[in-house]
Amino acid sequence: MESRLRFPRFKTSNKFALVNVVLISNAFVWYFFVNSILKEIVGSMNVASSVNLLIWGVHYGGIGISAIAGAKLSYRIKERNNFLVIWMVLGIIASIVTTLIDKTSVASVVGIALLLGVALGLGMPSCMGYFTDSVPGEKRASVGGIVLFLSGVLMLPLGLISSGNVALQTVILTAWRLFGLAFFALLKTDVVKIEKNNAPTYRSIFVQRSFILYLVPWLMFSLITFLTIPIQTKMVGAANVNFMNILESSLGGVFSLAGGFLADRFGRKRISILGFALLGLGYSALGIYPKLPSWYFYTIVDGVALGLLYVLFITTIWGDLGSNLKSEKYYAIGVLPFFVSQFLQLIFANDISTLIAPSAIFSFTAFFLFVAVLPLIYAPETLPEKVMKDRDLKSYVEKAMKKVEIEVGIEKMASREPQECDVEFQVKPEGPDEDQEEAERLAEKYY
Repeated sequence: MESRLRFPRFKTSNKFALVNVVLISNAFVWYFFVNSILKEIVGSMNVASSVNLLIWGVHYGGIGISAIAGAKLSYRIKERNNFLVIWMVLGIIASIVTTLIDKTSVASVVGIALLLGVALGLGMPSCMGYFTDSVPGEKRASVGGIVLFLSGVLMLPLGLISSGNVALQTVILTAWRLFGLAFFALLKTDVVKIEKNNAPTYRSIFVQRSFILYLVPWLMFSLITFLTIPIQTKMVGAANVNFMNILESSLGGVFSLAGGFLADRFGRKRISILGFALLGLGYSALGIYPKLPSWYFYTIVDGVALGLLYVLFITTIWGDLGSNLKSEKYYAIGVLPFFVSQFLQLIFANDISTLIAPSAIFSFTAFFLFVAVLPLIYAPETLPEKVMKDRDLKSYVEKAMKKVEIEVGIEKMASREPQECDVEFQVKPEGPDEDQEEAERLAEKYY
């Protein structure tokens, strides 16, 4: 039954966790610079909006199509480690080519946008499949939280150092990907063999009830997050929105770390509902009172919610649902809402900010977030019930043992003789018969 999902039993090591943290965070930070470089290049070209949409459409389309194709291709390659090495080499080549193209030519920019998109999407599902197979399900969210936290920590200083300098960003892009390749090549190891069924088809995934119940809220969250940015820009200005995004990203990094451990402790379903509730609370505050104090409140709760939801829907949920199968296709589909919503923002940015009153959009947003929670109520918990019960039992036993130790200590303190007798008893625990008789007498008297 889908309501009782189970993880395959296997052991892991700190080496597996370290390899996954570096491998995935390297890809995330690399794409952060890819996105930043493309924005700088396209912004400097002063092209028409149709050309702008063409460039980004090709880029996001390249990510999505290559991710779907790469997930299917990875099933036909026996050595996944070799496939991941090829994928990272492709990223290095794409980074170097970015420095050589004519950045004033539309054709060249479209070509590099496609190449960079393919360089990310082709191997990302396989990368996440490696993560699913080598990290136990009961630790998956925690390790995923560490990945997102580390990615955020690295993005901020590297982004500030190279901000506005495409040449420097490209150098960092190449060096960073090269570092990831070298690290993986040195420490890579075969994943522990797990008995799995045949690879699922995309059709079988889309008819899986639990997958749809998690995909729909994630899709609505992605659309709401990106489609409301033009409204925010219109209301408070681009500078304030950028500042709020930085603050949200910082909070998101911290709470992705906390959210990962909470999701492994209390379950994915509870934490996802909490994240949507916080988002709804923030947007409701803006709908009721769209002034500066509400914006600060919204920024804080939105940052917390982003951390909780990203660790679940980027690194955890799809691996849980595909843990008894090959999970690459789950990740390939699961990542699409993130990029589709970014592209839709470019298409509808002007229409949204002109057709919808800013004061009304946030009330509608809060309502749709409430609707998004409904599928989660009926979704199965992807963290197995046995894991949660074992942790509850362990926690109870630890608390009980501490309580017993405290009570025994109090009883001993209350029953102790004056210090001279106590010292004598401790110094000569194996004394003659008279001491043994005295000890027995004291035991009978006080216990």
